[in-house]
Amino acid sequence: MRSGLIALLVLCLVSVASAEVVTESVTYTHGEVVLEGYVAWDDSHSELRPGVLVVHEWTGVNDYTRSRCRQLAELGYVAFAVDMYGKGIRPQTTEEAAQQAGIYRGDRALMRERVRAGLAELRRNPVCDVERIAAIGYCFGGGTVLELARSGAEIAGVVSFHGNLDTPDPGIAQNIRCRVLVCHGADDPLVPHQQLLAFYKEMSRAGVDYQFIAYGGAVHSFTNPGAGDDPSGGVAYNASADQRSWEHMKLFFEELFRQDSADIR
Repeated sequence: MRSGLIALLVLCLVSVASAEVVTESVTYTHGEVVLEGYVAWDDSHSELRPGVLVVHEWTGVNDYTRSRCRQLAELGYVAFAVDMYGKGIRPQTTEEAAQQAGIYRGDRALMRERVRAGLAELRRNPVCDVERIAAIGYCFGGGTVLELARSGAEIAGVVSFHGNLDTPDPGIAQNIRCRVLVCHGADDPLVPHQQLLAFYKEMSRAGVDYQFIAYGGAVHSFTNPGAGDDPSGGVAYNASADQRSWEHMKLFFEELFRQDSADIR
């Protein structure tokens, strides 16, 4: 009997040790445009788990985006990084990034359609619980997930990290059917005060269930270590704001998904 228990224990330990985050590049399309996203999940169990759509900064899908997907997978989600620009389009300079982001910021209908194509791809993932999906985005991606919400997407919630808050048509906020969390750098010079006030007014008029958290001393791109450590230029990493905003996202997800599963950590 004792030897049997020991064997079972060893088997369990081996199973745990073999569990790992699985990642894949995913080719999909929006109309005739070929896109290349990235998916990550923990393969330690086969049950469905909540899905999180991840929208990149204006530099496109990169190592930072992929690292966030892996972090989410370690928490028990299936995370899919949407490709807003197209396969092979990965800006290498500020000018290239501004040009690409400007295409979608100047055409919000296209932005909403492109991100919804990513959402559709996430829904097709066999381990994703399509009834429990949220979206997060960074900088350009933060503004994009807010537009996803404004499109009326049937998801549980969106989280914007240091994203732009403006929209050409505030009235479409009436379409929002999910909860909203905005994690904002209180000293972000790229989002003027007037934009904050307009966003508050937009959300309130539409009756949106939203939260807005501002982190003192944080500027734009406060979650990305690659942004440097000099806030005087308006863009810099802030370790405290990064950690706090990630914890606020986790609490938000717990509320959204009413987590009763030990597989979500």
